Amino acid sequence: MEINLTIQFLIIGGLIWYIKKRSDYEASLIARKIETGLNLKRTMAMGLASRFNYPTKRNEDNEVVFEKATNIFLKQTPYEFEKFVSEVMEKVFGGKAYTTAKSGDFGVDFEHDREDGLYLGQVKVYKDDLDYSPIALIHSNIVKQGAKGGYVITTSDFTPAAKRYAKELNIELIDGVQLVTYWLESMESKVYEPKGEFA
Repeated sequence: MEINLTIQFLIIGGLIWYIKKRSDYEASLIARKIETGLNLKRTMAMGLASRFNYPTKRNEDNEVVFEKATNIFLKQTPYEFEKFVSEVMEKVFGGKAYTTAKSGDFGVDFEHDREDGLYLGQVKVYKDDLDYSPIALIHSNIVKQGAKGGYVITTSDFTPAAKRYAKELNIELIDGVQLVTYWLESMESKVYEPKGEFA
């Protein structure tokens, strides 16, 4: 009887040990996937900052042109970033988004008419963290236009003071990682669906 009881305790102990080890291993795998995913998104945010703020120079005709680099690099301007972001926000949140005039926009880079109202957006292709200034500017425009809310979107991040400033203002601060997350989500709607007799 004691031998059977000892064997049962050993089996139960072994099962508990195995389950704990398996659980630790699975938790470790999940943590590594999360870290890898975060690093990938951070790299993509860095790539967006380079893509939409690609270095320019003046050529012999005094025209502004992109500096020479491989053709696989996408080379675009901060103004094109405004259009890119407005399209991402439209796909993620619905409604209709459109960019404003390049000058005289008083800090509003795009307007987004959503089902629940008008949202105003300001975008910054930066490598340094943003302070509270763009938040204050977009908030002022929200109040003036009676908008429902707004966004300040950057390829980088926000300072702690900027995050505190935005807390009660109904302004979503979207850093580079969140922007990449939204971008990836917006691309999911473009999944290829075969049509025709082989579908």
